[in-house]
Amino acid sequence: MLIRKPTDLNYSDVTPKSIYTNRRKFLRAMGIVGVSAAAGAAWWELASPTHEARATSKLGIASKSPFSTTEKQTPYNDVTHYNNFYEFGTDKTDPAKNAQNFGVSPWTVSVEGEVKKPRKFSMDDILKIAPLEERIYRHRCVERWSIVVPWIGFPFSELAKLVEPTPKAQYVAFETFFNPSQMPQAKYSGLDYPYVEGLRLDEAMNPLCLVGVGMYGETLPNQDGAPVRMVVPWKYGYKSIKSIVKIRFVTKEPPTTWNRSAPDEYGFYSNVNPNVEHPRWSQAKERRLGEIFMRNTLMFNGYGDQVASLYNGMDLKKYH
Repeated sequence: MLIRKPTDLNYSDVTPKSIYTNRRKFLRAMGIVGVSAAAGAAWWELASPTHEARATSKLGIASKSPFSTTEKQTPYNDVTHYNNFYEFGTDKTDPAKNAQNFGVSPWTVSVEGEVKKPRKFSMDDILKIAPLEERIYRHRCVERWSIVVPWIGFPFSELAKLVEPTPKAQYVAFETFFNPSQMPQAKYSGLDYPYVEGLRLDEAMNPLCLVGVGMYGETLPNQDGAPVRMVVPWKYGYKSIKSIVKIRFVTKEPPTTWNRSAPDEYGFYSNVNPNVEHPRWSQAKERRLGEIFMRNTLMFNGYGDQVASLYNGMDLKKYH
């Protein structure tokens, strides 16, 4: 029997969790594993129209990050079934239902623009850029809800080192995959696609800025941005762009989807700031998914010690 070590495995080699968990359920249902009562329960679970397999795979983690919060993590089911991913529908429950058949393998991320070494990365390449860390980050949505997620990834600066930005590079522009045949719900969202986002270069190079490839010890679910996304914890959630296919280092501030769609509501910077009110609601309070009571919103989502210096001298109400 050939046993392959984790270092021998490619991204495409890992057996999806949905396959081996469903196989075990099938065996239990046939009476091969467990007693008859368990078999009956397994049959019911497989037949249930609300059952959704977790089509993810385990990821090896090199270390736990000192940047992690010690706050209670939001349950996996809450994080994966209450999403904004408008390409798969505008209701919070739509992405979990509509992204199940989203094809994420093979996958390529093109890195170009003001760099000395432009290149295209496969997912196998991305997973080899740097040791993977687990970082438990707070996240704040502009819609006044928040979560705490154990992300898996590596600092964006590690990717930047490989392509070597030129002195002209001042910003980083990101682009999400878009295919209307896989994302027919997108036409009802009112947004222009593909979804685009951007950061100032010094923001992207901050140690907190993460290239995310997993969460909760596994690869990313489709509805949470598989197979690769950004995680920018001091900004509102829509800045952490999902399912990335292109990264460009550019000289000027790039367009961003929500700023382009509603510039009076969504600024380029989009830092979490309880003192800047959204035109339709206050940002001073938030509700953590799974909790009843509201809590105070923290400036920079509580990451001020790490990022406040990036904005010295800026009017954070004007540059919201």
